[in-house]
Amino acid sequence: MTKIDFYLVEGDETHFACRLISQIYRKGHQIYVHTHNHDQSKKLDERLWNFSKDSFIPHSLCDHEKDTPVKIGHGDNSPNHQDVLVNLSRNIPEFFSRFDRVAEVVPHIKTDRDSARESYSFYKERGYLIDYHEMGRKER
Repeated sequence: MTKIDFYLVEGDETHFACRLISQIYRKGHQIYVHTHNHDQSKKLDERLWNFSKDSFIPHSLCDHEKDTPVKIGHGDNSPNHQDVLVNLSRNIPEFFSRFDRVAEVVPHIKTDRDSARESYSFYKERGYLIDYHEMGRKER
């Protein structure tokens, strides 16, 4: 069964997402990052190129045919692997359950926390194993 992790982020959500993606990638996982729309996908793509001076995270947008361990997309456009889904969208993608792990990144903004509460309830009602992490500014 899919394991769900919620990360409540204080501060820059995109910076935290880059750190999380980097950590998961370094552990040898394939990652699909699900965003709300094309603009958010492009913003994350650009941020990952400049995220770390010391390392490179091979990634691409789903609409590119490059085979990379980190893919970024939105809508129903997801890669074929079943490893890790990092969800930056405020909705649960219909295909989430085919992944071994889902990381829900939630900013401190109240309206976004409300949608995260709904997502938490959705997963809990269906019996998914859920962990909750509060990430303070010191985590940056």
